[in-house]
Amino acid sequence: MDNEKKRTRRPNGASSIYQSADGKWHGRVTVGVKPDGQPDRRHVERKTEADVINAVRELEKQRDSGKVRKAGQRWTVKTWLTHWVENIAAPSVKPNTLASYRVAVNVHLIPGLGAHRLEKLEPEHLELFYKTMQGRGSAAATVHQAHRSMRTALNHALRRGHLTRNVAMLAVAPRVTEKDVEPYTVAEVQSLLAAASRRRNSARWAIALALGLRQGEALGLRWADVDLATGMLRVRKARQRPKYAHGCTEPCGRKHAGRCPERQQTNADTDDTKSKAGKRTIGLPDELANLLKLHQVEQARERTAAGHQWHDGGWVFASEDGRPLIPRTDWDEWKRLLKAAGLRDARLHDARHTAATVLLILGVSERAVMGVMGWSSTAMAARYQHMIDPIRKDIAKRVGGLLWQVPDAAEGSTPDAPEKGAARGE
Repeated sequence: MDNEKKRTRRPNGASSIYQSADGKWHGRVTVGVKPDGQPDRRHVERKTEADVINAVRELEKQRDSGKVRKAGQRWTVKTWLTHWVENIAAPSVKPNTLASYRVAVNVHLIPGLGAHRLEKLEPEHLELFYKTMQGRGSAAATVHQAHRSMRTALNHALRRGHLTRNVAMLAVAPRVTEKDVEPYTVAEVQSLLAAASRRRNSARWAIALALGLRQGEALGLRWADVDLATGMLRVRKARQRPKYAHGCTEPCGRKHAGRCPERQQTNADTDDTKSKAGKRTIGLPDELANLLKLHQVEQARERTAAGHQWHDGGWVFASEDGRPLIPRTDWDEWKRLLKAAGLRDARLHDARHTAATVLLILGVSERAVMGVMGWSSTAMAARYQHMIDPIRKDIAKRVGGLLWQVPDAAEGSTPDAPEKGAARGE
C-alpha cells in the first residue's frame, strides 16, 4: 500500500475533521462524558474546511473553559421553567414566594417565551418580551417579577450545566419607580388610635402603628407570645393566606375552591417569619400593654358568648368564633378604620413605615431600630424611615443655633477655636 495513503490512527479523545461524500465538512470534538459513561462527542458541520476548523477550535475552547452545555435532555424554555418551578423551587421556597414564581412562569414567561430552545435564548428575546408585556398593560413591577423569576430559573440551569451563560443577567428590565410613601404624622396616628378604640380588635392597630409589625406577624401572634407581666412581645410566626381545595363529594358548581361550602384548607395557618431577623422580642409601651389587657378581657367575653362554637387557637387577634383572622378581612378593616378616622387612604404596610419613622423622630439608635423592626440590613432604614417636616425643622433649628448663636465675649468669636500654634503642629 502506498505510504502516502496510509492514515495514522488518531488518539482516543482527539478532535477529527473530515469531508463527506456530499462535499460538506464535519468536525467531531470530545467534550466530556455522558451520564451513561460514554464519551460525549459533539458534531459540527460547515460548508468549507476553514469554517469547520474554526468551529472545532471554538468548541475545544469552550470545553477547556468548562462552558460546554451539558449532554442530555434538550430543554425548551417551557420545559425547563416547568421543571424548575415544580421540582426545584417548590420544595425549597416559602409558599408566597412559590405562588409568585408560578404566576410569573405560567401567566407570563411560558406563554411569551416557552417555545424557545433554552440554549438558544438571547437577551434580546427577553427585552422584546418585557416591552410586549408593558405594551399589554403590565406594570413595570410585574415585568420585574417575571425578570427576577427567569433570572433565578436560568441560574439553576447554569449551575447544572444546561447553559453556558445566564442571558437574564445580560437583559435589561424596565426601570421601576418606587412610589413615595408619606407616613402618618403623630397627630394622625393619635386620630387612628382614637378611632380604633371604638372598634373590635382595637389593639391590632396599636401594635401596627407603635411596633411596626408586618400584617402576617401581627395576625400570627398567640397569647403565648405575649408576656403582659414583663411587658414583652415575641414575634415567632407569620399568618399565611389560607388556601383551599374542594371538599364536596358532588360538584358544588363553584369555580374557586375557596367558595366551596365543604372547602378544605390545604396549608398551615402560620409559617416562619420572613427572615431570621424577623424572629425577635420587642418591649411593649405601658399604654399598649394596658390595651392588650383590655383586649384579653373583651376576648374572654366573646369566648363565653360563643360557647361550644369557639375555636380555641390561642390567637391574640381572632374572629368572633376564635378562628385566626384572614388577611383580606384584616385589610378591609384597615380601610374602614381610615375612613372612620377621616384620614387619607394608604396601604396597610404604610403603618410599618410610620412606626419606623416614629423611631427616627425619637432618635433611637440604628441597631435598636433593626431589632424592633426585624431587619437584617441597615439599608432597610433608608427605605422605611422618612424625613418628615418635624425632623427637618428640628435639624434646621439645631444648625441655626450652632451657626448663628451670639458668642459671649469670654468665649471668643468662633466656637472651638484652636489654640495658638496648633495650626503649626506645635
